[in-house]
Amino acid sequence: LYKHPVKSELSGGYTRCSENPQMMDTKQQKLSLKREVGLIGAVSLIGGTMIGSGIFMSPQTVISAIVSSGASLVVWASCGLLVIMVSFCYAELGTVITESGGDYIYILRTSGPVVAFMLAFSSVLFVRPAGVAGISLSFAQYIVAPFYAECPPPVLVVKFVAAAAIIALGIVNCLNVRFSMSMQVFFMVANVVGLGVIIIGGVVMLIRGHTGSFEDAFENTNVGINPIGIAFFQGLWSYEGWNNLNCVTEELKRPEV
Repeated sequence: LYKHPVKSELSGGYTRCSENPQMMDTKQQKLSLKREVGLIGAVSLIGGTMIGSGIFMSPQTVISAIVSSGASLVVWASCGLLVIMVSFCYAELGTVITESGGDYIYILRTSGPVVAFMLAFSSVLFVRPAGVAGISLSFAQYIVAPFYAECPPPVLVVKFVAAAAIIALGIVNCLNVRFSMSMQVFFMVANVVGLGVIIIGGVVMLIRGHTGSFEDAFENTNVGINPIGIAFFQGLWSYEGWNNLNCVTEELKRPEV
């Protein structure tokens, strides 16, 4: 608290203003978030985001870009290994810098406010909206598909459903953290069940002898910077969401866990 010298009219000298206890209390107060996210909610925040609509849309783009099934499996394994290694780094960062903000707070602490502002600026205007739009459009296509079984759904309908989903989820996350975590757990379970059905179906097909896709698995592989880049981009986009938990570090009950 700055103490400004005030001239006394009686003595002609200078005295100091007394400190205001109310101002001192206000200064000492610090914004703190409620720690309401437990272990299950934290895991579902990562799993539910990673196992989103991307994994149901990306495989066809990966296989169309790289052509061969063997090379596509190599791309998926490489993307998974890369995400695992980077996740280890983020787990370490989350325990060292126990502040919410994810990428922004880490760059702010290591590279300064200018670079952090550039990250936040580009993320808010370009990166995040593009990612949310892609995921929402994929989600909307699956939602409206049963109503248009004999023809592709109208683009306007898909966009409207996607926008409604974004608004609804935004409102839920603003209103109540616990309820949003419950929804996150529900969607994670639904996505895991959906993937489980696909995986079990694939294993059953392999057991029955449908192994044609693995014969000459690397034949006609489309080797080139452009197709490999597209395949890796789609694979990494499907894994996207592994770093979301670090954005809410201050809301975790036990961040170290």
